[in-house]
Amino acid sequence: MVVAMAIAVPLVAQQKAGYVKTSISPGRAGVFIDGKYVGPAANFRVARKYTVAPGEHEVRLVEPRYEELATKIRVEPGKTAKIREKLKPVALAKPPFGTLRVIHPDKFATVYLNGKYFGHVDEFSNFAQGMLLNPGNYELRVEPLSGGQPLSEKITITADKVTVVRRP
Repeated sequence: MVVAMAIAVPLVAQQKAGYVKTSISPGRAGVFIDGKYVGPAANFRVARKYTVAPGEHEVRLVEPRYEELATKIRVEPGKTAKIREKLKPVALAKPPFGTLRVIHPDKFATVYLNGKYFGHVDEFSNFAQGMLLNPGNYELRVEPLSGGQPLSEKITITADKVTVVRRP
């Protein structure tokens, strides 16, 4: 009987939850639900859903090369709310550029520059990837999605150079 109750309680809790799925272009846009980063939009297209409490939630879609979009959704218990959006591009930055690579064990850790979301680590982590930035000084913050200690440091981007920030 105790085993049956241990199984039944989590099932009841799950039945009261609702879910969010996304179909966002571009799929690399960051999804923030009630101010919390939950991952890139492409993660919640088909195979995954984000579990939320029933009720109204604010969803922000952020991608630095596109206009930020905020919307409200209503999630019903046991139901899946779907968000379909195509973000509008903004004017691209002009050269010169330097490159920033961020290497961190949590590939979905959130990367912020000067307080603004820029993506997740997996987008900027290997020799063929990097974030093109105009030369200058930036405040870099990397927040692990799985919890753990955030990384925060000042960096300088130099034209035609690669700056690598590595978290062991």
